[in-house]
Amino acid sequence: MTIGLAGLAGQGAIVTGGARGIGLGIAQRLAREGCRVALWDLAFDALDAASHPGFVEQVFADHHDIDLVLVAFGVLGDQDLAERDATEALRIVDSNFTGAVSVLVPVARAMRQQGHGRIVVLSSVAGERARKSNFVYGASKAGLDAFCQGLGDSLVGSGVKVMVVRPGFVHSKMTEGLEAAPLATDPDAVATAIVGGLGRGSETVWVPGSMRYVMSALRHVPRVVFRRLPL
Repeated sequence: MTIGLAGLAGQGAIVTGGARGIGLGIAQRLAREGCRVALWDLAFDALDAASHPGFVEQVFADHHDIDLVLVAFGVLGDQDLAERDATEALRIVDSNFTGAVSVLVPVARAMRQQGHGRIVVLSSVAGERARKSNFVYGASKAGLDAFCQGLGDSLVGSGVKVMVVRPGFVHSKMTEGLEAAPLATDPDAVATAIVGGLGRGSETVWVPGSMRYVMSALRHVPRVVFRRLPL
C-alpha cells in the first residue's frame, strides 16, 4: 500500500521509542502530517520479550485499526565495555535486535489479520558492515535489517509492507558527546525521509540518500584496508 503525503491525515500510527530522540522527532512529524499518533514507551520494555505478544494484542485491541507501526527503540551502548563484559554486549543485542524481533512478529501477525498496514523499522548504516569502533551495535542492526527484509518479503500479498530506514550518524541524545561522522544528519531529516518513503511506497530508505552510494563502495573495500580506515 502506497501512502501519499496527504493520505497520512487520519491514519492511526503507533510509535515505539517515541518519547525521545529520533523516535520523538518522527512521531512529531507524523502528527504534523495529520496522523493520530500514540506512543508505546510508557508501558513498553524492550528487554521484557515475554510481555510483548500480550502487549501488542492489547495495543491493537485498544486502537483498533492501525495503519502504521514505527519501531524506533534501541541503544548505542558502550562498545569498550561490551568487548570486556558480555552482559553489556547482550544488553545492546537484546535491545536492538531480540527485543525488536519479539515485537515485530506479533505486530506483523496483527496487521496481516486486519489486511493492511505499514511497519517502519529504524535500522542503521552501521549494520551494512561491522566496524571495529562499534561492531556490537552494528551486528545488532545487521541482524535487525536482515530480519526485516525477510519479514517484508514474507508479507507480500498480505496488504502489509515493511520499510527499513538506514540513517547514518544522527545528532540525538543517543550520540550526544560523540564526534559526528561525515554526512551526519538530524531527527528532522530522518522524519522527512520516512514521510517521503511512505509516500513513494519504498521498502528501503537511506538518510541522507547519498549514504546508499557511500555504503555500496565501503561494502567492497578489502577487509585488510577497511580495518585501517578511521571509522
